[in-house]
Amino acid sequence: MDPGSFEDLFPDIAPTDPLGFKWLGQNYAERLDKEQKKTGQTEAILTGVAYIKGRRAAVAVMDGSFLMGSMGSVLGEKLTLLIEEAIRSRLPLIVVCMSGGARMHEGALSLMQMGKTSAALARLDDAGGLFISVLSDPTTGGVTASFAMLGDIIIAEPGALVGFAGQRVIANTIKAELPEGFQRAEFLLEHGFVDMIVPRTDLRSELARLIDYCMPYGS
Repeated sequence: MDPGSFEDLFPDIAPTDPLGFKWLGQNYAERLDKEQKKTGQTEAILTGVAYIKGRRAAVAVMDGSFLMGSMGSVLGEKLTLLIEEAIRSRLPLIVVCMSGGARMHEGALSLMQMGKTSAALARLDDAGGLFISVLSDPTTGGVTASFAMLGDIIIAEPGALVGFAGQRVIANTIKAELPEGFQRAEFLLEHGFVDMIVPRTDLRSELARLIDYCMPYGS
């Protein structure tokens, strides 16, 4: 993003402990407090608007240092609100994904975010909007199974691990040896699951080029 151009949206939306979740002597509320103090963020996603080489865009970046970038109800809410802002303000949407999957501390509430964010992206598509999904290392679980793979253009970083279930689970389920490099960005590009691999150093220029090329909303 252009230096100083990022405007944080929805910073006051914070997660709660709807299930009173407890695990290994620690409850979810205490864990959230610890993660918030460690990262300085309220949730595992930062949402806002910014400029990328002068192109205004709605941008979300997932934070892997916050509970492994896991998807909870507030992450889904903030992303949905950002998608709605992209529709309202006619902005391209860029989401940088990094996640260990759905957040077990919120049970089915976290899984509901898969449908919620996907439905919001369908509305963006109906409005003629542009969604660029950037897959960083790792992007797994329910995030991969929902919004991460719904981009009009899907970019992966070199060597990024992208998948739903882990390799051991898959291998044990299908009783077969998986090919070398399975679930890595290069394998996915070869098999048509991503559109391009872009090193982080080139990402800003490539995003600006794609925004210009796609001309969202016919502008």
